[in-house]
Amino acid sequence: MNFGLSPEQRELRSRVIEFAQSELSPISEADDSNSRFARENWLKCGEFGLLGGRVPRAFGGQSWDVVTNVVALEALGYACRDNGFTLGVNALVWTILEPIMAFGTEEQKRDLVPKLVSGEWVAGDCITEPEAGSDALNMQTTAIKSEGDYILNGEKQYIGFAPIADVLLVLAKTNPEMGSWGISAFLVKGDSEGVYRSPNKNKMGLRTLPSGSVTFSDCRVPESSRLGAEGVGLSMFNSTMEWERSFILCSHIGAMERQLEECVEYARNRKQFGKSIGSFQSISNRVANMRLRLETCRLLLYKCAWLKQQGESAALESAMANLHASESMLESSLAAVRVFGGKGYQSEFGIERELRDAVGGVIYAGTSDIQRNLIARMLGL
Repeated sequence: MNFGLSPEQRELRSRVIEFAQSELSPISEADDSNSRFARENWLKCGEFGLLGGRVPRAFGGQSWDVVTNVVALEALGYACRDNGFTLGVNALVWTILEPIMAFGTEEQKRDLVPKLVSGEWVAGDCITEPEAGSDALNMQTTAIKSEGDYILNGEKQYIGFAPIADVLLVLAKTNPEMGSWGISAFLVKGDSEGVYRSPNKNKMGLRTLPSGSVTFSDCRVPESSRLGAEGVGLSMFNSTMEWERSFILCSHIGAMERQLEECVEYARNRKQFGKSIGSFQSISNRVANMRLRLETCRLLLYKCAWLKQQGESAALESAMANLHASESMLESSLAAVRVFGGKGYQSEFGIERELRDAVGGVIYAGTSDIQRNLIARMLGL
């Protein structure tokens, strides 16, 4: 086993950090309060190559392997404090581009992928519904064949980029009688007739990632917009969810590293009772636990990356990685607020924002309870 990065990967990590710190506009308290999506940063990330890491160069990507892409996106999370923005980058990379490259036709790839990896377009992944959250495959959205096209009807909610998405990846039942085995996927343009998108919904955290609901009302979708064969939606869902569980929190690991460094620096320099607060065991133990969580999260993340790079399944490992990373980010963010005290509680310093952002991680890509259920099931329970 080799736990080190290659010279090329170390160099890429350094370049991403330098790029993000110097070129990406920093998130402000106003950006968070006003839920502003930094479109200018999105375009810069596209130009740098962060939106299309694993996409072949023929379609505008970088042709990185899985581990290298993880290195780059972890570095982005370290250098960019906008967790909503970095989550949006990871959502595009792992939940939109992966299935398009795996299941799409050459025409679909040529039409959509260059626009997505350049940052010209944004995309939303439409799975969750009002009555199909954790039980996602119980979806009620249908796409019924009609004169060679499909008529799409249903509602999706809690969809990242829904209010502004140029294209939507939609799962719907083409054969409702077959239940989860009758699901197909479609690539639907956001401005299509019969597509109705809500305004941006206010959220507890991750406010800079626009999200909302999408309603499809007799939306006619051409057969050429179907992604993959009819009925392969279950296979696509399982494949995509493995990528998503494994890597959707890539950038959060980088954020945890930055968070730890800031807590160490503050604990060294903040004086109370005539000495640095880091000398108090309650503070030092809290920081030590932050380091432990960071290291174990990173090990799980890179094990998933190695498995996927070898073409092996990471079904169990992805659930464990997602569970541990989401819970660890939440615990470490609360620890950071406690280390910084009153300063951590005030919005102007951004410490409390990361706590609010972290809460979302225990819900999206499958709640922590669902991850535990998956782990137990794969253990034969």
